[in-house]
Amino acid sequence: MMVLACERAITTEQPSYMLVLALAVALVTEWAVISVSTDVPCAPRSYGPTRMVCVCNSTHCDTVDKPTPVPKGRFLWYTSNRGGLRFHKTTGDFLPTVAPRGLRLRVSRSTEYQAVVGFGGAFTDAAGINILSLSTQAQYNLLKFEPNTIVMRSKLLKYLPARSLSPRVFCSRSYFSPEGLEFNVGRVPIAGCDFSTHTYSYDNIPLIKRAQELGNKSLLLLAGAWSPPPWMKTNNDYSGFGFLKEEYYQTWADYHIRFLDAYKMEGLKFWAISTGNEPANGIIPVNRFNSLGWTPYTQRTWIAENLGPALRNSRHKKTKLLALDDQRFMLPWWVNIVMSDEKAAAYIDGVAVHWYWDGLFPASLLDYTHDSHPDKFLLATEACVGTLPPLHASFS
Repeated sequence: MMVLACERAITTEQPSYMLVLALAVALVTEWAVISVSTDVPCAPRSYGPTRMVCVCNSTHCDTVDKPTPVPKGRFLWYTSNRGGLRFHKTTGDFLPTVAPRGLRLRVSRSTEYQAVVGFGGAFTDAAGINILSLSTQAQYNLLKFEPNTIVMRSKLLKYLPARSLSPRVFCSRSYFSPEGLEFNVGRVPIAGCDFSTHTYSYDNIPLIKRAQELGNKSLLLLAGAWSPPPWMKTNNDYSGFGFLKEEYYQTWADYHIRFLDAYKMEGLKFWAISTGNEPANGIIPVNRFNSLGWTPYTQRTWIAENLGPALRNSRHKKTKLLALDDQRFMLPWWVNIVMSDEKAAAYIDGVAVHWYWDGLFPASLLDYTHDSHPDKFLLATEACVGTLPPLHASFS
């Protein structure tokens, strides 16, 4: 999961990647880079030969200014690489001839796939705890608050239960503002998750409005639950091998609607909601964080008979429903089983995917899923580093 913390970590365990954003309308032949970035640069901190983060503290915070269109015949690109560049901006000119050596990019406007929904992060307990651990000035630099409006722990207590101290705070200047990454998607756990300090059920309302105020677009909020309260489950626990009791299928669906209702009362509207975080974790009893087990068959029934109708018959009927919310290795077979029920498929708008174990399961599984269900969009909803050993596989 992309946790909003005091440092934006970019790991380069995988081969270096270059992010190219060509803003010129032209066919790519060959180019020459002629200028460098004027953004506030990254203050690097090394965590080993292949790990480096950009530090935002009380005296410095790097920025990525909003790009402006460049004249015809020119291009703008951003580079992050193993050598230490992080969103390094350069501009250049397209040349009329092709050099003997170099990189050639071909752009086909007639070949289209799904639209890019956006990029974002997660409003987790871990994000709030890390941000509130910073000094006042560091919070100001990171969050772009005026000093007299910085929300400290004491003010959050009026919204949060004292036992949890789990402030799902707003936003980061580095992430949401026009001078940052302009994140436009925010994932919100429904109650506790594996980025919480303890297990708990739905009992607080995060404060996300500041993120909406910082961005120049509407923030798309995506919700997902890790586990229902233990009394709804077969194992009477938040985690471990456990499933939803059939007599609570409708109750759990209604719980999601009540969650959306509560946020709406706070002026927060959700763009999408998922069928639940990582259903495989409730079948493979090796974790000790909130989880709920589903098989594709039982989840298909719950979507078709309970969650789907409850959502579409509520005042949140325009909220999108995302299936799976689990790993790539469950594609496309899990989705195919769920979609085999026409009633369930009619309620589903997209498929949520996580990135763990991607080193063992090729990206072609995403293609198979898209080709099987071209009317359902794919969205990556969770990614973090440090939880698993490096995984590498050959795709030749």
